[in-house]
Amino acid sequence: MRVLLIEDDPLLGDGVRTALIREGYAVDWMTRGGDALEAARVEPFSLAILDLGLPDMDGLAVLRELRRGASLPVLILTARDAVDQRIAGLDAGADDYVLKPFDLQELLARMRVITRRAEGRSTQLLSIGRLTIDEAQHEVCWDGTPITLGRREFALLLELARHRDKVMSRPKLESLLYGWGEEIGSNALEVHVHHLRRKLDKHLITTVRGIGYRLDSRAA
Repeated sequence: MRVLLIEDDPLLGDGVRTALIREGYAVDWMTRGGDALEAARVEPFSLAILDLGLPDMDGLAVLRELRRGASLPVLILTARDAVDQRIAGLDAGADDYVLKPFDLQELLARMRVITRRAEGRSTQLLSIGRLTIDEAQHEVCWDGTPITLGRREFALLLELARHRDKVMSRPKLESLLYGWGEEIGSNALEVHVHHLRRKLDKHLITTVRGIGYRLDSRAA
């Protein structure tokens, strides 16, 4: 899942970015609202984390632009004593907020809740036939047996499972798995797909020649 982080505090931004990458997210970190809006126009983000105190634009103005004609979920960061800002943020279309200073596990939990809500799910468990994915614990089971996956393998499987039975193009998958500045090997995606087929079932992920990949729920 690709996250747009909009935070001008260098220490906080770097800490959140590092922690999210460690959890398997692809993260693009912006310190200015204008740059963030431009990025959101051209990249397929799954979630935006927005600090309301930005140097170039009012955070609520950024929020309104992010929500204009788009379904991008937005989680706002705000100070504990900024009650008016929290209310204004929710009224402007934010899906939730986290109070500064915050615990990383709370941030991750709220991110999962928001993305589940956007997908119409009520539980962190994503089950498709014999395949079960626990987003919070980063655990995968196939036919009841735990399967060990690497960080990128887990992220790829989760994206394919979220869009089950739909063809995901190679550029789309790469844009969801890798942030700006991350080097992508020419055959990295193929290697991850190969590993998933070997660890789960060779028929689970179908190659659509010249386009991309599809998780076939009939094979699960």
